[in-house]
Amino acid sequence: MKSFRLKQHLAYSVVGLIFGGVLTRIGFADYDELHKMFILTDLRMLYTFAGAVALSMAVYFVLNKRIPKQHKILQPGTVPGSMLFGFGWAITGACPSLVFIQLGHGALPAIATAIGIFIGVWLYKKAHSRYFGWDTGTCGV
Repeated sequence: MKSFRLKQHLAYSVVGLIFGGVLTRIGFADYDELHKMFILTDLRMLYTFAGAVALSMAVYFVLNKRIPKQHKILQPGTVPGSMLFGFGWAITGACPSLVFIQLGHGALPAIATAIGIFIGVWLYKKAHSRYFGWDTGTCGV
């Protein structure tokens, strides 16, 4: 069992390194490049992102025919949470995965972003358990 877990962790590490390398190579880990995308002065990054979304959608539709359907409910917090995520990404220049790439590059502002992510998740967990009643189905919330 331990051998399987070790192999699984190694496989995830290799995929993560490849993912980080690709994101670095195309410029997604650079704050200035992302800023240009969000203010629409350089559309190269926007087209790259849109292409990745289109490719992901195509793969999803192909796999969706082979994977049994799951009934998923759109939770009340999905749209406002997605908007908050997008605003945070635009302000900090990093989604949660990019923070680790930026930290690996030695970008000191990424430390503040990482701290903000951890504080935000902690605050959400506290607020969700106190004020909201819907089942998230993930993350032990």
